[in-house]
Amino acid sequence: MWGIDENAERRGVLTRKFEGGRLVIATHNRGKFEEMEHLLEPYGVELSSNADHGLPEPEETESTFIGNAKIKAHAAAQATGLPALADDSGIEIDGLGGAPGVHTADWAETSDGRDFVMAMTRAWEELQAVDAPEPRTARFCCTLVLAWPDGHDEVFPGQMPGRIVWPMRGDQGHGYDPIFQPDGYDVTFGEMDRWEKNRISHRADAFRKLVAGCFER
Repeated sequence: MWGIDENAERRGVLTRKFEGGRLVIATHNRGKFEEMEHLLEPYGVELSSNADHGLPEPEETESTFIGNAKIKAHAAAQATGLPALADDSGIEIDGLGGAPGVHTADWAETSDGRDFVMAMTRAWEELQAVDAPEPRTARFCCTLVLAWPDGHDEVFPGQMPGRIVWPMRGDQGHGYDPIFQPDGYDVTFGEMDRWEKNRISHRADAFRKLVAGCFER
């Protein structure tokens, strides 16, 4: 069944409403699953993850957040026969020409797993190397893609602007959170309460658009 989001209607764009009771969150990341579970709780949807279905992580071969989110969402939808929601996210640092961007996680890869202290240190050292001026502006980006087994999808991008700070501050969150201070706050994501961060984050921005487009009646 199709529906119309009022904002999309003004743009001349139709969005498909989510009508089913089951949705796959296309991730193996438990923290990301719990975050999405919390945000979707009001809509009474039965959620499962890639891990619940024994699905592998597809190779992310695109050069944009949208492209990689589509790969993950469509792979899960095709494999399960259920609508699937995927995100691709990362940090763009202006002084580094938008890097690491889609390679945000790659910067942390080691032979023993992911080391985000190493990745944050690299980001800071590269900013120092190019003598990037203050404020060292950056943004966290998230693109959500809701895909159906018939190949249709809806795309919702979100952002949280801020700046890079040093030294690292806080042990909450994950990834680059300890060096990212969001605009309007004097603490980093690494110092912020988890649920407060989730309320204002790039993923929350994308989720608000997803809900308005596909879940609200």
